[in-house]
Amino acid sequence: MDHSCLRIVRFDNLSHRFHRRVLILRRFSRLLWNRILACTPGKSRRYLLLPPAAPSPIPSRPLQPPPTISAADGAPFICEASVYRRDDSYRKSDSDLVSLKISLLGDSQIGKSSFLAKYVGNEKEVEKAQEKGIILMDKTLSVGGARISYSIWELQGDEQTRDQIAMACKDSVAILFMFDLTSRCTLNSVISWYQQARKWNQTAIPVMVGTKFDEFIQLPIDLQWTIASQARAYAKALNATIFFSSASYNINVNKIFKFVTAKLFDLPWTVERNLNIGEPIIDF
Repeated sequence: MDHSCLRIVRFDNLSHRFHRRVLILRRFSRLLWNRILACTPGKSRRYLLLPPAAPSPIPSRPLQPPPTISAADGAPFICEASVYRRDDSYRKSDSDLVSLKISLLGDSQIGKSSFLAKYVGNEKEVEKAQEKGIILMDKTLSVGGARISYSIWELQGDEQTRDQIAMACKDSVAILFMFDLTSRCTLNSVISWYQQARKWNQTAIPVMVGTKFDEFIQLPIDLQWTIASQARAYAKALNATIFFSSASYNINVNKIFKFVTAKLFDLPWTVERNLNIGEPIIDF
């Protein structure tokens, strides 16, 4: 091969290497640009090129029973941060979810809405729905490999909403009977709420929840003992587990729903009773 041919081959090789490097550089630049777009708030430009998908009709299908979760599946309760307004005209359907209803009952102004807002993690949405009489919120959990959507119904508790007890309690798997630890009249009302709820639901797990524990511990110790003793006596009469809680300091809020989940799916429950005055009581 003469020198001219060698020069041509070398030139072709150099040209090929140059184009390959340019191609690699272009691909790297495109990948880097896409990642920058993905991290930018708002919609990515390349997604804007896709036409909006038309909503598909929701097929009617028979209700599926909840999944069986054994004690061996006692995995952590993981929140997937899914919160929906249940009063919307259209609700997203997910065939992979098992929807379970939980009701919150008790007098008005005892902290039910703050308790619910603390659990679902969306105070603004709860505030928007307060004027409707019943607040309905969803929260999705991953438990032992299953996805569970808790539909939580809070009845505001004033006289105008008493006629909605049937709607709030029907089909619930658990009912939380709530009272203000600093107000004995709201504790006395628990019996009435229980009697009315049992007219419409005989099988829901009963749980008594005392709210505002952070204010309760400011009371004289003898008054704390009196209220705690009465609350425990009521819980025993109702065959209910009782929790003292505080939404402001997130005391026992998540633990209550973990307890309900453990009871529903026969998961191990490791929390011990706490009967010490001055501490958030748990009795079952």
